[in-house]
Amino acid sequence: MYTLEGPTSFEEIIKKSRFIATAGPIASEQAAKEFIAAHSDGDANHNCWAWRVGQSYRASDDGEPGGTAGKPILQAINRLSLDNVAVVVTRWFGGVLLGSGGLIRAYGGAAAACLRAGKLVEIVAVCEATIAVTFSDLALVKVRLASIAGVQIRRESFTEVGATLTVDLPDATAPQIARMITDITSGRASVTRDL
Repeated sequence: MYTLEGPTSFEEIIKKSRFIATAGPIASEQAAKEFIAAHSDGDANHNCWAWRVGQSYRASDDGEPGGTAGKPILQAINRLSLDNVAVVVTRWFGGVLLGSGGLIRAYGGAAAACLRAGKLVEIVAVCEATIAVTFSDLALVKVRLASIAGVQIRRESFTEVGATLTVDLPDATAPQIARMITDITSGRASVTRDL
């Protein structure tokens, strides 16, 4: 599964109607609602949208005939196997009716072009871990963690003898990373996976 690295947009004119598609990564339903609100234009005729986060998804035709806007946008997300993504397609009516088929092609096409224009990143399952490390090993451990793709240090707090790091580790390689941390510190650092 993939998501977008960051926001992207696409614009086209179809039979005098202006369509602007904006897409971006989201982490939750609330984030989707905020994205839609931020990228909808009150002066436009329609702000149609769709989003997916795991098994949750929603779509809206925003006044267009039922099934001609939100559903094609969601289908564009699904066809590209994307997750954690929201898309808003805004339309300013140009005076020429597109018909149901034309609307489906216009909304779905704008959404797909917008999504294809963005940079995709793979969604990697992560687990949270706590690393207790002495001051003498702290710099080495942080450098090693920074060199591993998918590892992110969330928090760092200091103790009398060192530091406690809260990190996200890729699920698939977490045991190997834990072993590497233990090895490079000769067993002075401990790694605990949080459940």
